[in-house]
Amino acid sequence: MKRLQDFTVGDTFEAVREVDSYRPIYYAAASGDFNPIHIDPQVGRAAGYSGAILQGMCTFSWLSDACVAYLGDPARLRRIRARFTKPVQVGDVIRFQGRCVALEGPRIALELEATNQRGEEVLKGAVAEGHLGDG
Repeated sequence: MKRLQDFTVGDTFEAVREVDSYRPIYYAAASGDFNPIHIDPQVGRAAGYSGAILQGMCTFSWLSDACVAYLGDPARLRRIRARFTKPVQVGDVIRFQGRCVALEGPRIALELEATNQRGEEVLKGAVAEGHLGDG
C-alpha cells in the first residue's frame, strides 16, 4: 500500500471504462435500479438517446473506484461528490482523471473529472477527500 510520503500535490491519475451493452443490466441487478431507460434500448431511444443509458450511480461508482485505486485503500476515501451533467450511453468510453490539489498532514484533496470520448463532461464539480493516516 502507498505510504503518506508517496503522495505529492500535483499527482495525477486516470482510469478508463467502456460501457458495454450488458453494463446497465449488471448494474440493475446489483442495485435494484431496473428503470426501463437503463435496460430497454427502445425506451432509451423514445427518450431521445441512441439506446439505454447507464445508471448515474454506476458512473459515480467508477469515479470512486478510480480514487480508491490512487489512494490504495478504500478506507482512505472519506468523501466524494459530483454533479451529473450528461447521460452516459451504451458504447461510451468514459475517462476519469484526478489530481491531488492539497495535502495537509494525512488529509488529501482531489479534483476529479469524467468525460466521454467526445470530450463532454459527464460529471461536473467532482471532488474527493481522503485520509492517509491510521485514523
